[in-house]
Amino acid sequence: MILLAKTTNTSLARLLYSAMFLALALLLPFLTAQIPEIGSKLCPMHLPVILCGFICGPFWGMAVGITAPLLRSFVFGMPVLMPDAIAMAAELAVYAFIAGMLYKKLKKTIVYIYVDLLAAMVCGRLVWGAATFILIFAGLTDGEIGFSLIWTRTVLQSIPAIILQLIAIPLIVNVLKKNKLMLN
Repeated sequence: MILLAKTTNTSLARLLYSAMFLALALLLPFLTAQIPEIGSKLCPMHLPVILCGFICGPFWGMAVGITAPLLRSFVFGMPVLMPDAIAMAAELAVYAFIAGMLYKKLKKTIVYIYVDLLAAMVCGRLVWGAATFILIFAGLTDGEIGFSLIWTRTVLQSIPAIILQLIAIPLIVNVLKKNKLMLN
């Protein structure tokens, strides 16, 4: 009975944390839009999704990663569905899945948190490029894609987001770990 109660509480906690991260992913872009110079370059949906992977686990994080850009596209019209929201759903799902899976498998030290985060960031950005390429190649959306576009959109334009993620995510994960609030 105690094991069932603990499992139920953990499942409920994962559900509640995931709902909170989804809400943050939907709302943070409104806040960063108030900073015209770098607002969109902060990639505000990425932070809560990656944190969800670390905190709730790879599958909960992946679910939030897929849902957030699609729901935001349908409700608010941004990001546009094709190709942005579709490619972003794949990207964010991979971010959260890789971060959550590696955090679960590797040591919980600050060095490995950075390893997890960097691996997730690289894999997610590669998946965004692949998804965008597939959508364009399949004729589902207009545009051109090449290495320079992938490099520009995923690295050069995202430098503020990369810096923010490298500072904030390990700090938040470490604080939550020390306070025994990690569910993963």
